[in-house]
Amino acid sequence: MFLVGIAGGSGSGKTTFGYKVKKYSESSQIEILNMDSYYSKTRSDSIMTSKGRPNFDHPDAFDWPLLREHLTSLKNKNPISVPVYDFKTSSRTSEIMPLGPVSIVIFEGIFSLYDHQIRELLDIKCFLQVDSDIRFTRRLHRDIQERGRSLDSVIEQYYDTVRPMYEKFLAPQKQFADFIVGEETDVAAQILASRLKEVLLSNNE
Repeated sequence: MFLVGIAGGSGSGKTTFGYKVKKYSESSQIEILNMDSYYSKTRSDSIMTSKGRPNFDHPDAFDWPLLREHLTSLKNKNPISVPVYDFKTSSRTSEIMPLGPVSIVIFEGIFSLYDHQIRELLDIKCFLQVDSDIRFTRRLHRDIQERGRSLDSVIEQYYDTVRPMYEKFLAPQKQFADFIVGEETDVAAQILASRLKEVLLSNNE
């Protein structure tokens, strides 16, 4: 199984880019795995902010053992049961979503290139580099419209955790990327899709 990792800051367009790549690849043998599904069930006190709020942009906010297990299973052409995370309640639900086996999985999330064990599983590593004001605006609209957040809470969270965590943990992932994509992702998506078409063709030979 071929595994593609797409990393970038919150609001950089990772999910959108992943679906563009899938669309241009024109294949039912490509699935997208969102890292947001793997927020931990429990919150460590070590990543709580000074105001007692959870820091969702810290690496320790994620369930790394389950992520490694699932990505390894996919790599070995086995299906997985993806957890479902509810952003309105900030908790994992009892539901699961089956995924695989498929020929290609696009794994996208803020820390998809962070863990060295996961990086070793990735066949292609991509980082989306988008200006901070664009990322913030996208996050603002998304969190208010889709996740039931207030304007003040989104702004406070951005300055309290999102921005400093990006500078400390997310941006350094660029050093592991095979290529970096800017704001305009259509051409990059078409190029990556062309490579995935080659992979699919070789699998069918």
